[in-house]
Amino acid sequence: MDTAQRRHPRAKLWLRQLAPAAAFVLLIVGYFTLPLNRFGPAHPVLSWTSFGVALITLAVLLLAQIRKVLLTSDQGRPAAAIALLISLSLVIFASTYLALSHSPGQFNGLHTRVDALYFTLVTTATIGYGDINAAGQTARVVVLVQIFYNFVFLTAGASAFSRQLRGQVGSRMRHRAHPEPPDASGPPLD
Repeated sequence: MDTAQRRHPRAKLWLRQLAPAAAFVLLIVGYFTLPLNRFGPAHPVLSWTSFGVALITLAVLLLAQIRKVLLTSDQGRPAAAIALLISLSLVIFASTYLALSHSPGQFNGLHTRVDALYFTLVTTATIGYGDINAAGQTARVVVLVQIFYNFVFLTAGASAFSRQLRGQVGSRMRHRAHPEPPDASGPPLD
């Protein structure tokens, strides 16, 4: 195997390692730069339709990746996809909270995109500092949807992610403990 052939698998490995991180960075950059002002009280039908479609699409994608892990498929990288989809769910809820914050009386203390992302992460982690809270009924319903969504989809996604990682670590450990014998087609050893 020449040097060019040896470098190619390394480049593929680097690309496989960096692609999820790059996708995460693009997701966060998109959250902070896309014009989310089209959502909110001025456009309620667009806002609620987008929120519903995004959550349903995300749920279907998460369930598909979870299914891949549970069926122990070696196709693709479900764990990386699950991590990215979980991140996407955080951005969807943060965007929804930001849009709701433009309605008077819905949130106390939520004024910026950072506030919305912070509130989403605090809610997901079930910390609840109390510095930002849902005051209006609509905001409280969305928080309840997020809590339900976290319990059902994100917990299942995180469990599948963890299962795949444990399987990969176990496989590597077994491979190190019992390496494959050299190729028998080589010259005989005397």
